[in-house]
Amino acid sequence: MLTVTGARILTMAAGRPAPFDGWLSVDGSGRISAVGPGAPPPGAAADGAVLDVGGSFVAPGFVSSHSHLFTSGSRGLGMDQTLYGWVEAMTAHTRHATPDDLYWLTVHGALDFLGNGITTAYDFTSGRLDFNAATAGAGGYGGSLKPVEHLGAQITAKVDAGIRFVNSVMLDEAVGTRAEVLDRLEEVLSLGAKHREAPGYLGDAISGAVQWAAGPQAASIEVEAMRRFGLRNQPHFLETREQLDLQRSKFAWYRDAGAFGPDLIFGHFVQATPAMIDEAAAAGCAMSWQPASNGRLASGVADIPAIRAAGMRVGVGLDDQACTDCSDPWMNMRMGVYLLRAATHDPAAMPVADMLELHTRGSAEALGVDADVGSLEVGKYADFLVVDPRAPDTGPVWDDYGSYVLACGLRNLKAVYVGGRRVADGTGSSGPLQADATREVHARLRAIAARGG
Repeated sequence: MLTVTGARILTMAAGRPAPFDGWLSVDGSGRISAVGPGAPPPGAAADGAVLDVGGSFVAPGFVSSHSHLFTSGSRGLGMDQTLYGWVEAMTAHTRHATPDDLYWLTVHGALDFLGNGITTAYDFTSGRLDFNAATAGAGGYGGSLKPVEHLGAQITAKVDAGIRFVNSVMLDEAVGTRAEVLDRLEEVLSLGAKHREAPGYLGDAISGAVQWAAGPQAASIEVEAMRRFGLRNQPHFLETREQLDLQRSKFAWYRDAGAFGPDLIFGHFVQATPAMIDEAAAAGCAMSWQPASNGRLASGVADIPAIRAAGMRVGVGLDDQACTDCSDPWMNMRMGVYLLRAATHDPAAMPVADMLELHTRGSAEALGVDADVGSLEVGKYADFLVVDPRAPDTGPVWDDYGSYVLACGLRNLKAVYVGGRRVADGTGSSGPLQADATREVHARLRAIAARGG
């Protein structure tokens, strides 16, 4: 039991209730049992600890709707490349990683997210095939299949790190028959079975690979996997301007396969045409927007105003830690606001409070996990941040959302709670694996680099 008092609460609940001075309580299961204005009623905190945050903001943990946690040790690479060249540079070392290496890389990435206030992540795991930029748009993944433990280690790592996650795997449709591809997926899903009771495990998904596939059978295999196993699918799609006509032609592959619907989440969707946006929205598809990554890789600016106006659910992701580099959700929000306003010359293109909503409840809704995370409401997990606008001082708070999104940042983040349990102290993760993860990632990546010359 935990009762938080003295808080300026931004619930980000549906309808966006006005921020208020108040309190919330956490029950023994790590979920919010009460939240309200003023002081807690007498006896509300009698059975547990009390945390007085002294007027600080208390807001939901950020939800990253598109992440690659294993890339945490590959930052600063491919500095002046677009997507395909950057992927080659970023995976130069990780493509040689063992399952044990990937365990520690993923722990490192998960703890980095938690230390920065990102409490839930849709995680694209490192797959069993390697990327080849030379054939990117027509069979970009190939080579020999890595062992299934390659994927199992990444699931275990996220559970051990304590982050909430949706685990997403690529189908590797370039190797084997349709039956073999689906059997491999079932094997991977069985690896996660022993962890599914863990409160952090929010579900499984597939990482659609049509953008890099050689033929339309990739889309039909993905749809069969979605239907057979009840999975969502988030394909990277229409992200880069490279091979743009080829990419756009593959939109029809998904249509013809019957993929469109609420379980399809387009990752990036930067180069979508107005007709594509309208069709995807009418079918109930969602999308995930990565503003900082899209800027870093010169991918462009997604037409978020048009996408939202069409009715698509929109989430926001931090993408690879190797292309947002510092994985800062405040930077990501500001980048989104600034890019859209610069591109449209319209300050209303992305209202500040909307931006925060998209990076919390909006992401949870896009992923279908909003019953558990994304806002501070009774029954949801008590995943929240304590953010003090006075340390360092940002001046008077004229508007709560304006101060929180535009003036605050990692320097004001004082604590991160997951399920009512403190997991970061404002200087980074306070998890028991942090020191080990730092040591292991540096040693293991140095060893891989040395072996490769």
